[in-house]
Amino acid sequence: MKIGKYHLQTIQSGYFGLDGGAMFGIIPKPLWEKTNPADEVNRVSLATRNLLLLSDSRKILIDTGMGTKWDEKSKNIYRIDPKLDLELALEQRGISAADITDVILTHLHFDHTGGSTKIENDKLVPTFPNAKYYVQKQNFDWALNPSDRDRGSYIKENFEPLAKEGVLNLLTSNEFDDNISFEIINGHTFGQQMIKISNGTNTVLYCADLLPFVSHIRLPYIMAYDLQPLVTLSEKKKYLKQALEENWILYFGHDPEYAAVTLKHTDKGIVQDKVLVDLI
Repeated sequence: MKIGKYHLQTIQSGYFGLDGGAMFGIIPKPLWEKTNPADEVNRVSLATRNLLLLSDSRKILIDTGMGTKWDEKSKNIYRIDPKLDLELALEQRGISAADITDVILTHLHFDHTGGSTKIENDKLVPTFPNAKYYVQKQNFDWALNPSDRDRGSYIKENFEPLAKEGVLNLLTSNEFDDNISFEIINGHTFGQQMIKISNGTNTVLYCADLLPFVSHIRLPYIMAYDLQPLVTLSEKKKYLKQALEENWILYFGHDPEYAAVTLKHTDKGIVQDKVLVDLI
């Protein structure tokens, strides 16, 4: 797929597991397990599906997945698939870490920025040595001093080294360039930015954690992780309506099967229409 000056490619960097009840909040398990079956300890599968944007002058990566810095206990808790990692996935596309010019982070939770740093010669360094990293300043400020409720989601070794190296750009606006802009949302966490790639005719919205799975299109399906679930509900109503009216493609970073969908309106409200396993 090409939008404006950018070719869009999926980078599948891994899979992991989280508690199904936490992923679906108040929704009873007999309902959510129809689309997202759980394992023997109630974990559902999540992808870390990153988006690569290629132009003549830039190679932009959206989010960096879980990374490789996990100890064995954490690998078992989160059921991290050891066979995939971000650098390997990029190499399979013929792209090295040094080729990446920009990394746009939707927010600084560990499953979205874990691959932003790595350990090299016993030191934490940026994974992409020639890249500028971007995140909303509001989210960075919250990540430095999160609440007791979400402290475990913000692991500072994933982003503090970026700030110390001077490669982390803190944004206070929603503009990036002619084809890329940000939609700032605050239900899941403060200052999360969804990435909108558009040429005025065709639009892809990287939904991040507003809509982790295709099944989250249904309005009551809201994660228990969200700090402000009623704000999430309002944001879902706004963006699903706009996406339907303007025929956007919604891109999912966590759905284990489907990369993207378009929407349609039915007597049950807004639901998925065309489902894409990948961007073709």
